[in-house]
Amino acid sequence: MLVAAAFLALSVPPYLTLDPSLSRLEPPDDNNVYYPLLVAHVLFGTVAMVAACFQIWPAFRARHRRGHRLTGRIYVFGGALPAGLLGLYIGWHTAAGPSVRVANLVGSALWLTVTIVGLRMARQRRYGDHRRWMSRSFALAMSIVLSRVINVLATIALTPQVDTTFGGSEELMRYSALSIGVWLSPLLLLLLTDWLLDRRKPGNRGPVGPGVSASAAAATAAGRGS
Repeated sequence: MLVAAAFLALSVPPYLTLDPSLSRLEPPDDNNVYYPLLVAHVLFGTVAMVAACFQIWPAFRARHRRGHRLTGRIYVFGGALPAGLLGLYIGWHTAAGPSVRVANLVGSALWLTVTIVGLRMARQRRYGDHRRWMSRSFALAMSIVLSRVINVLATIALTPQVDTTFGGSEELMRYSALSIGVWLSPLLLLLLTDWLLDRRKPGNRGPVGPGVSASAAAATAAGRGS
């Protein structure tokens, strides 16, 4: 939660001014729709990240069942789904090259897919499967934070190669570093998520009742949001 709060505190304020010149992403020429949709994407993404943190907070989940159900609905319908849909448009119009464009499109499509599948599993009362899919949704929601860290590390590693590998083009080097971040961060977090879930299977630690399991609580939230 502290990492998410720090990330949002640094990333969101420029978009609250509604000033395109402060955008961290350059709006395409002659596209008056891009910036408003980018702001909406950022705001919906902020809602998703905040709600997701409450969803995985064990104390909040155990003591505030109604609040947990509410944040579950907010995460799905007020965060992940609209942010993912807008991400498809924003990703398609990126100025960072085809590799970043494909990574953004794939990431947004995956986020939408795993969230919808997780919601469906909840409605079918398949709580174990619901937990796995919504955990993947959380991982993809937070991958933007890790991508920023990887981008910095990739930039440091690639800078000495500007005059060789990149033919003197710093712009090409930056796009390559950005591509590494947007591809690698969701992959690493999805792998980590599934590894943790496999380690914490109910069979490995004894039965988990619906009153204390993350899957049951989140499933109830999603199911009652329909």
